[in-house]
Amino acid sequence: MNSSSLSHTRWKCQYHIVFIPKYRRKVLFGQVRADIREIIKRFCEYKNIEIIEGAVCSDHVHLCVSIPPKESVSDFVGYLKGKSALMIFDKHPELTTKWTKSFWARGYYVSTVGNVTEDAIKKYIQEQQEEAKAEETRK
Repeated sequence: MNSSSLSHTRWKCQYHIVFIPKYRRKVLFGQVRADIREIIKRFCEYKNIEIIEGAVCSDHVHLCVSIPPKESVSDFVGYLKGKSALMIFDKHPELTTKWTKSFWARGYYVSTVGNVTEDAIKKYIQEQQEEAKAEETRK
C-alpha cells in the first residue's frame, strides 16, 4: 500500500481537481501556461501537497493531488486559486479587465481517486458486520 504518514496516522487521500478561468476564457497558453504550472507547483510544495499528475489546458487545469487528511480540499483549492490569481495578475497585467479582478471561476470539480470501488467497500463493511455478529454468538 502506497501511503503517507503523520505522527499516528497512515493515509492515502488522493483527489482529482479541475478548475477553469473566469468565463472559461482560453488564455492558458504560452508563457501564461508555464507560469501557472510553476505557481501551482510552488504552492503545493509550500502546503506539503504532492502533485501526482497535472495538466494546464487552454481553458482549464487538471490536478491529481495527494492531500493530507488534516487539510480540507476546499481550503486548499481556495488557497490555490486565490493566491495564484494574484501572482498571475502580477506577472501578466494584460489579463485583468476593467470590470473584474477575478482570474478563476468561482467553482471547481473534485472527486476522490482510489483503487477500491464503492461496491468493494460496501462488501467489506457487510463482511465485517457479519463477522462481528458471528463473534457475538460464539461468546
